[in-house]
Amino acid sequence: MSSPSARPSGSVADAVKGNWVDRFAPEAAKPYLRMSRLDRPIGYQLLFWPCAFALAIASTATGTVFNLSYFVLFFIGAVAMRGAGCTFNDIVDRDIDDKVARTRSRPIPSGQVSVKQAAVWLVAQALVGLAVLLQFNVVTVVMGLASLVPVAIYPFMKRVTYWPQLFLGFAFSWGAFVGWTAITGGLDWAPLVLYAATIAWTIGYDTIYALQDVEDDVLIGVKSTALLVGERPRPFVTGFYALAMILWFAAGQLAGSGWDLALFMLAPGAILAWQIVTLDRKDGPNCLARFKANHWVGVALTLAFVAAGLV
Repeated sequence: MSSPSARPSGSVADAVKGNWVDRFAPEAAKPYLRMSRLDRPIGYQLLFWPCAFALAIASTATGTVFNLSYFVLFFIGAVAMRGAGCTFNDIVDRDIDDKVARTRSRPIPSGQVSVKQAAVWLVAQALVGLAVLLQFNVVTVVMGLASLVPVAIYPFMKRVTYWPQLFLGFAFSWGAFVGWTAITGGLDWAPLVLYAATIAWTIGYDTIYALQDVEDDVLIGVKSTALLVGERPRPFVTGFYALAMILWFAAGQLAGSGWDLALFMLAPGAILAWQIVTLDRKDGPNCLARFKANHWVGVALTLAFVAAGLV
């Protein structure tokens, strides 16, 4: 593999070739956009979809029309906060990233951005996220600020537990709370069950993602569920995906959806099943493609919740 300095544009190793950042962004902005993973949209997509799930079931619970303006605001907030979270993660993991083939070309370990510059960029993105959050009610603002706790904890978990994916789930599923409270102004059992479901989903898909790094993780001494399950990731992921489907259905029922939700959920269930059946733990591109397919799980499940609320 070529060194970061030999890369003509400074692009990150695991970014898709010809992505919009590499092709169109100003040179000075590229390292910062890459640090925010804007060259790889799957991260902010997966952070966003729990917000959309919650908006959909909250609309069902309150008998209101799905709120498209909130949908857009949460998308902007997810992009900003995913970027801030990745920047924080890169600051914390800069010494580890330098030892992993897939990550050593990131802006900080490759020397394109200093830690001080990264910290300024982190604050700028967080302020954008705060500006979005302040558009909502007080309960949602409080819930949004509370999300900073799991976000701050997550980068350190790979050093102390084989379950960092669980802590990623705590952070990435928080949209279940902010989406619900934005509509209802309070919490209930439905968003709590939705939160648990989305944590299970996150553990499943991020285990698939972590399969790409098992050899490097062993060498540098960090942990993951992919290492924990060894040669048997398929039954492990199957269990968590099945749990997610059951709890998603339960959340919909608690919000007032009918049993026809089960029919609408066949599409996201089929995508999850395809991931499991075709997964090859030793093939990095195979794992990455199945991980990225979870964006379409988010699309399909949101549509399922919306459709169930309209019937």
